[in-house]
Amino acid sequence: MRLFSNKPFYGVPINALRSAFFNNRNYTPSNKNHNPNFKLVTQSSMTTTLNPNDEGVAKRFWVRFNKESILSLYTPFVVSLASGNLKLDTFRHYIAQDVHFLKCFAQAYELAEEYADDDDAKVSISELRQSVLEELEMHGSFCQEWGFDVSKETMPNSATLKYTEFLLATASGKIEGINCHANLTTPFEKTKVAAYTISAMVPCMRLYAFLGKELQFLVDNINGNHHPYKKWIHNYSSEAFQAAACQTEELLDKLSVCLTGEELDIMQKLYHQAMKLEMEFFLAQPLDQQTVVPLLQGHNRKYHRVTVFSDFDLTCTVVDSCAILAEIAMDTAPKSDQTQRESENEITRMPLAELRKTWERLSREYMEEYEQCKESMLVDQKVGDFDYEGLKKALIQLSDFERRANTRVTESEVLKGLNLEDIKHAGECLILQDDCMDFFQNITKKENLNVDAHILSFCWCGDLIRSAFSSKGINNLQLHANEFIYNGLFSTGEIMKNMESPIDKLQAFSNILKEHDQCDKKNLSIYIGDSVGDLLCLLEADIGIVIGSNSSLRKIGSHFGVSFVPLFSGLVMKQREVVEGRFFSWKGVSGVVYTVSSWAEIHSFIVGS
Repeated sequence: MRLFSNKPFYGVPINALRSAFFNNRNYTPSNKNHNPNFKLVTQSSMTTTLNPNDEGVAKRFWVRFNKESILSLYTPFVVSLASGNLKLDTFRHYIAQDVHFLKCFAQAYELAEEYADDDDAKVSISELRQSVLEELEMHGSFCQEWGFDVSKETMPNSATLKYTEFLLATASGKIEGINCHANLTTPFEKTKVAAYTISAMVPCMRLYAFLGKELQFLVDNINGNHHPYKKWIHNYSSEAFQAAACQTEELLDKLSVCLTGEELDIMQKLYHQAMKLEMEFFLAQPLDQQTVVPLLQGHNRKYHRVTVFSDFDLTCTVVDSCAILAEIAMDTAPKSDQTQRESENEITRMPLAELRKTWERLSREYMEEYEQCKESMLVDQKVGDFDYEGLKKALIQLSDFERRANTRVTESEVLKGLNLEDIKHAGECLILQDDCMDFFQNITKKENLNVDAHILSFCWCGDLIRSAFSSKGINNLQLHANEFIYNGLFSTGEIMKNMESPIDKLQAFSNILKEHDQCDKKNLSIYIGDSVGDLLCLLEADIGIVIGSNSSLRKIGSHFGVSFVPLFSGLVMKQREVVEGRFFSWKGVSGVVYTVSSWAEIHSFIVGS
């Protein structure tokens, strides 16, 4: 149990908690025994239309479509390029295709300059066009060094054509769904086309600037001057290119100032389309070599099995389930002046005022004891080498503490009288991490994959988790969690304690893998988690992935010699092993877990872009 994620619950208004926990949905009781006090407040739905007076349209677009940048980073081409062992023929093909991109960019800038009404915008567009022409010259000099002639005519592939045709159509005012081309008579209409054109170009500039920075960091820290593509990487990580990317974003912001919300929505769609087409461009590069991404490529269900384990609270969710259950309990608790109707609910509920005080006390006690337990785990001197047994011994202390905390919760009766329908509805409305459900849908519904997915959770109520997944059409996950005990539709306050501690998780994890070992298929295990309670499973799995930046997890893990390696960096190092002919395996990397900031990274690595 992580009571309220180790943060105080008391003093936070119920309505504020509700807005954080749930999507905005109306709730209609589906059962006459539903507690009439439990009602979710419906707020006005968010609109995607952007305020034309807001600043920083380009940066907001980049943040909104950050997923595509991650998918591009994790493509086989970019991972191989970053490793320095991308085959030269593949890079030559890429450069030849990129020349088509750059020529198209120069032409689009020329059209945008013609349509722009503002003199400053015209100057900026002209400067950007000149930088593209210089980049074309740079490609020529690079190609001489790499031993091929970029001036030789090559045909654009389908992915290249999709983007170049899209960009030139946009720059000519031919935009799907609107009739700009027929109205290019006034300066304002022409300026709109210039804005639309730049919105289809900015994501490419920003994406290359992003990739350049990411790859430059690896070049500096892996093989430095020996990297064969260091000049290409340096070009896109250079201050000059970063400045050019910022210049295009500033230009987009300037051109969008006078546009309506509807016109800004068009810009956003064009931006997103350009991001997707750029990602497809990287995916289309032909690779005649083995790559470590995506992990499931070449997976044969006849011979292979992949077992994916995941924590739930704060790994899949935005907030901890303990806080959600507490919110339901308090929102449905009888007020001091209310008399419970025994015909509807035979379980006597604690009055709201008393319930709130009890939750506050439980939360305070949990946090105080958790900090004491954590400090006791770190009392010994920090080790140099990875010490799994020492870590396991320390986590036994945490396990004992978690069991005591759960006992206090059940004895307090704060979970008594919760309606099963309310719990299921809370699960349906639960806000989950971006791309989490997409990942589980992909791995569980593809018939060509032999993937078992397991959720291992300290959550008190398995029904909440089942509802969260089933509402998204995912019904074939295997759940290992605690369960409420009910009297009819209402919880008794008791918990069937199936999984309370890190040791319980490890035992369940080991038992599942032991069953799989009895089969004649090659098994690969992946564990995804975010907290100290996941640490043993993360280390025992063939691939352990930490999502987020839990400070306690990193502090305790580092104390016992655990190494936290960014997943992309780890993949680049693995890619070097693959192409250099060294033995490659995900097993046996003792004490290493990989870190990510989002499920998009996990999806890109395991399933692909």
